[in-house]
Amino acid sequence: MSLSQKTITSIKETIPLINKEAENITTRMYEILFSKYPQTKPLFDNASGDQHKKLAGAIAAFAANIDNLGALDKAVEKMSSVHVLTNVKPAHYPMVADSLITAISDVLGDGFTDAYKDAWIEGYTFLANILMQREKELYEQKVS
Repeated sequence: MSLSQKTITSIKETIPLINKEAENITTRMYEILFSKYPQTKPLFDNASGDQHKKLAGAIAAFAANIDNLGALDKAVEKMSSVHVLTNVKPAHYPMVADSLITAISDVLGDGFTDAYKDAWIEGYTFLANILMQREKELYEQKVS
């Protein structure tokens, strides 16, 4: 599976908006995540106080490399390892997706059109599937 050219173009078009508001978006995302899905809070108990900055950097890197995802291999490996250590499961990804897309929409307002929203949902889902597959492999290695 790969991302459509329309999605790649749409995500690239949002880079200036996303980068300008990245920390506001991720701060808002965690507010939404922890209030709407309190069961996710323990996953972040050992996270540093700058977790929202790390996520902002990850989102910016994803958007910047949307047409060259191989550049994210090291980041995917690191995120997957941390997710396995903190017991992130596939069921958590839709919660984060909902919180992230809502936060982007809240922060960017009318600038975050339905077309951009659809592109980010597709992009997030694509990346989430990559992470979940790698995490599945790591969980299996941990068990054996």
